[in-house]
Amino acid sequence: MNESSWGAPPGAGQWGPPDHGPASSLRGAAPPAPAGPVYDWGDAAQTRPMPFVPGQGGYQDDNREHRDIRDNRDHLDDRGAARRSGPLFRDEKPQEPMPPSLSGSDNSPDSEKPKKKSAGRNLPAAIGVGVGLGAIIVASLFVYKPVFIGVIAIAVVVGLWELTSRLAERKDIKVPLVPLAVGGTAMVVAGYVRGAEGAWVAMALTALAVLVWRMTEAPENYLRDVTAGVFAAFYVPFLATFVALMLAAEADGPLRVLTFLLLTVVSDTGAYAVGWRFGKHKLAPRISPGKTREGLVGAVLFAMAAGALCMEFLIVDGAWWQGLLLGLAVAASATLGDLGESMIKRDLGIKDMGTLLPGHGGIMDRLDSLLPTAPVVWLLFVVFVGAG
Repeated sequence: MNESSWGAPPGAGQWGPPDHGPASSLRGAAPPAPAGPVYDWGDAAQTRPMPFVPGQGGYQDDNREHRDIRDNRDHLDDRGAARRSGPLFRDEKPQEPMPPSLSGSDNSPDSEKPKKKSAGRNLPAAIGVGVGLGAIIVASLFVYKPVFIGVIAIAVVVGLWELTSRLAERKDIKVPLVPLAVGGTAMVVAGYVRGAEGAWVAMALTALAVLVWRMTEAPENYLRDVTAGVFAAFYVPFLATFVALMLAAEADGPLRVLTFLLLTVVSDTGAYAVGWRFGKHKLAPRISPGKTREGLVGAVLFAMAAGALCMEFLIVDGAWWQGLLLGLAVAASATLGDLGESMIKRDLGIKDMGTLLPGHGGIMDRLDSLLPTAPVVWLLFVVFVGAG
């Protein structure tokens, strides 16, 4: 029942329903002042009949009339009386329209079209950047080994910068970048020149440099900052040093690095392709909702096939069955590495570590699978075919 149920303004028409006995004697009379809340007359064109109680001789008095109107308001709504979309009374809340998905009245063309799966990133840009990076890596890897060491060192420094920047922005953790960058470069070079022993020594000196460098600032949060600094030194440059250890093999160093890169990329590609096409069961929804168990199966199958081919045709004294085990290990370590960085990014509340690489994010978003996989591949190479 809306505001106009009280009738039209004085002189505009009849008062009360016509042809109901005594009620017709009220025609033309001005309505009394309402006893209830104040009503507006602006919507007088929208009217509905007054409530009529049979056997009561019409509307016997105004107070009874107003009370009947209020008591029968809901019943009039059920009878389908005309009302506007706004509230009936000023103290009545407007009814919210039912969502199309619940009412079943969504007949728009877009609702009938099946939704297509989205790749989740700019694939042309991602492919272009990936091909460009691959060309740089392959050229430096087979032309002159020290150039590739420089490529690793640059990737390490940029990755450290991205990680420390995000820690400072999101957690207010002040990690000293200078000792990390210098020490990280020293780790990579020492690993290539002096082997695993040189890498461990450089790692220890880098950690010590972080502790000393942080002493130049206020002591508040000292333990938190140096702990994050030692973690960053281990997570980025130290794990990257194992790539330099693979490269140091005299017989087939570049081929070992190439195998390591190929297996990691193939594992990620298999997981992405199979998961995007067939993925239904989440692998770790709390950490990375996009990863599925079907994608993990794809990563294992693709990596094992690539591993068998690489060990058979690229690695000196390698065997295909060794490649199967190598591919399985790469798929597991690459997936864990990806989940590990996803955990870090969720803790920081970010999607990507950076924006340096279009379609990929930052350098750290590309190193997430490579870093933890490097020591696994290096160790299996030593077990299967020796240090070289």
